Amino acid sequence: MKAQKDPKTGKWLVQYRYTDWTGTQRKSTKRGFATKKEAEQWVRNFLVNQQADFNMLFEDFLQIYYKDMEARLREHTMRTKKYIVDLKILPYFGKRKMNEIKAADIRQWQNELLKQGYKETYLKTINNQLAALFNYAVKYYDLPHNPCRKAGSIGKSHAEEMDYWTNEEFSQFIVCIMDKRQSYMCFLVLFWTGMRLGELLALQVGDVDLENKKISITKSLQRMKGRDVITEPKTPKSKRTISIPEFLAVDLQDYINSMYGVKKKDRLFPVTKYFLEHEMQRGITLSGVKRIRIHDLRHSHASMLVEMGMSPLEISKRLGHEKVETTLNTYSHLYPNAQEKMAEELDKKYKENLE
Repeated sequence: MKAQKDPKTGKWLVQYRYTDWTGTQRKSTKRGFATKKEAEQWVRNFLVNQQADFNMLFEDFLQIYYKDMEARLREHTMRTKKYIVDLKILPYFGKRKMNEIKAADIRQWQNELLKQGYKETYLKTINNQLAALFNYAVKYYDLPHNPCRKAGSIGKSHAEEMDYWTNEEFSQFIVCIMDKRQSYMCFLVLFWTGMRLGELLALQVGDVDLENKKISITKSLQRMKGRDVITEPKTPKSKRTISIPEFLAVDLQDYINSMYGVKKKDRLFPVTKYFLEHEMQRGITLSGVKRIRIHDLRHSHASMLVEMGMSPLEISKRLGHEKVETTLNTYSHLYPNAQEKMAEELDKKYKENLE
């Protein structure tokens, strides 16, 4: 690596050698730097990204990981990943060399997290982000092993108890916000369809087929850096069509009829997440029902479907889960006697064959 003045421009250039992805040794020159220090820093960063030899610092490899993931993940997902890693992982491991981070170091970091009193699900999410980064290093850059595997995990994938409203509780709540038609319709749709909030906010008038009583979900609305952004839904199977009950179709027809000069491309509910959160708290205060989050209305819908005897596969398709296992894992507590009931049905089938 050699930085020197470019006699033609008066700026700095740097000559360097590197090994490309095929293993071939190459020589190159980079020009146009204002200072010698800037030129030398650029080539150091280039070689770190090019070679990824794991003698590099964690913080340097993290930038390689981010650059690759940004091309593959949704903007909202990437922002969440960066927030967790930069806040909970980078301060602890940033200045350590990748090949020197051992299982014991991971355990110490986990113990520090455990002292913070975070929820079990959040602990699991943080730990998974570190494990994912090391998995990436093992798979694509030949790091010998993932120290997170030996260290073990912390937290739980799903909370032991899930907050949701019964039909009776929702009825108490919804009556108290009938004075605002938009709020009333938003919560009515969330509770009786189980769609995600982002999916609701992205709905256009043309997505509602009142004749066939169906709603098409093809997009999601996210708030990013102070702007509303329409994105793809959370997973490929999140693109789906939901059948709605007759009463909801009638209410939606009345609501759309009340929208002056509305077009098919117009948003069905031109409100914000903040507005709905405020409205939900207003309804909770007025009705006296227990406090839950907007997302818990999705859980409320799922619990109602379980109570109605719907199968996990049917519920998975309606909620837009990528795998039926997601539905089973998330709502396993709602199927406490599933194995016993299955055994009873098998016993009945056996006895029928004897008759």
